[in-house]
Amino acid sequence: MASSSRWRRLLSSTPFRYQLTRRHLSSSFGPPPPVTPRRVVVTGIGMVTPLGCGVQTTWKRLIEGECGVRAITPEDLKMSSFDSETQLYTFDQLTSKVAAVVPRGTETGEFNANLWLNSKDHRSVARFIGYALCAADEALKDAKWAPTEQEQKERTGVSIGGGIGSITDVLEASQMICEKPDKEAFSMQRLRRLSPFFIPRILINMASGHVSMKYGFQGPNHAAVTACATGAHSIGDAARMIQFGDSNVMVAGGTESSIDALSIAGFCRSRALTTKHNSMPLEASRPFDCDRDGFVIGEGCGVLVLEVSLLVSLLTFQHMSFVNLMSLSHDYGVHDLFSFYLSKELEHAKERGAKIYAEIRGYGMSGDAYHITQPHNDGRGAVLAMTRALKQSGLHPNQVDYINAHATSTPLGDAVEAIAIKTLFSEHATSGALAMSSTKALSLTLYEDIIIQNRVSLSKLIIYEGAIGHLLGAAGAVEAIFSILAVHHGIAPLTLNLSKPDPLFKDNFMPLTASKQMPVRAALSNSFGFGGTNASLLFTSV
Repeated sequence: MASSSRWRRLLSSTPFRYQLTRRHLSSSFGPPPPVTPRRVVVTGIGMVTPLGCGVQTTWKRLIEGECGVRAITPEDLKMSSFDSETQLYTFDQLTSKVAAVVPRGTETGEFNANLWLNSKDHRSVARFIGYALCAADEALKDAKWAPTEQEQKERTGVSIGGGIGSITDVLEASQMICEKPDKEAFSMQRLRRLSPFFIPRILINMASGHVSMKYGFQGPNHAAVTACATGAHSIGDAARMIQFGDSNVMVAGGTESSIDALSIAGFCRSRALTTKHNSMPLEASRPFDCDRDGFVIGEGCGVLVLEVSLLVSLLTFQHMSFVNLMSLSHDYGVHDLFSFYLSKELEHAKERGAKIYAEIRGYGMSGDAYHITQPHNDGRGAVLAMTRALKQSGLHPNQVDYINAHATSTPLGDAVEAIAIKTLFSEHATSGALAMSSTKALSLTLYEDIIIQNRVSLSKLIIYEGAIGHLLGAAGAVEAIFSILAVHHGIAPLTLNLSKPDPLFKDNFMPLTASKQMPVRAALSNSFGFGGTNASLLFTSV
């Protein structure tokens, strides 16, 4: 009561014009300043994949049709803290014995653990973090982005996510402290053996944290964790941070190191992994094929450098004099004035010597709201994600040159994605498309009616996971890079192991089985994950 009385006396002694009432609080601030989304371009890329370490190695082997899938051994399960008998017993219990493993060593194209994992300074760096550091290093060098000024570092952020982090560390730590010892004293010694870096090694956001600490980036520090859509969400989120002014440059992507006993056993129990092709690893990953029975687990990382295409916003025009503005309008035309601004935007990256691979034109997200691991039968979540990416981009479906499908080789997932693509593109049907696409009959996309109805004369559906397996949290980022390279180089990579197409596909309308030179102006990349989370990224040429 005393406190209430003091408040009343203070209020009564305050002039009315200074008293904050509910009415004043609700009307004292005007609306926030309007924000004009800025254009975002890709200026650097880096990869660590089962095909090799580095973009050049991975892309070359992908185009040549090489496969990164192989049979695994007990040594691949990362059970060094267990005796050999336990390792062999665990390996024998696994129903899936193939994986897409990053090649390791000191040769060109191999992941050198000595550089990223084994030094004294890297005791807190788990393998998935090391992959992120390696890929980020390549991407930043490719983008020629090495800021030295404090302001530039404060406007550079990191958005690198992961799916499950370091399960190996969890397994080893559990084994270390949970086994019942013979003596209590030994129990305390066992507990002290637990590394103080255990928690920092398993946290997903530590990939972003280590990259930002290495380069001194003080912009947004972000990590998406959305299962197999993680990489795509990390890139899309980073693009929006740039679009709305939170940062000027973002290092974005996804990373994963999941070739271990517990991860493989868990996915086997959920019936997600292939089990029929243990003796033929090169044929195990079969997107859209009749013999598909699950995905091949993989590992790796993909990182992009994204930046605002010019570190100047539309406010530039607000500060121009009326005479100068009218002069520009006279020179370029009123309708072309905004186009003039957009063309000037792209000059920033060029002025500092960076090449522009592509522009992130659209980003769509959705949720299935249906099941923890299965998509809805009609593909409604995927349709929403793709539709929203197209809407943001301002492009019509018939302007998409090819689709990078999520297609992981699961019987249900592949079919549902096919239905979703068919549903979305058939909504914009026209009757004159067959003439535009009939000459491409031997190399067109998967759906005859999509092409016929939508006049997508160069549309192709590309599935990359036959070559690299399913990289879980890194998949969306690595496949985004493949899509960007398809736009940049004008070549669509092939799909492996499609020997007996699903009955959904008829005649010669199916994913590419050979790399194809073609103009790619717009590429849509899909990523879907457990929990019903969906993301689509749309990249266009500049």
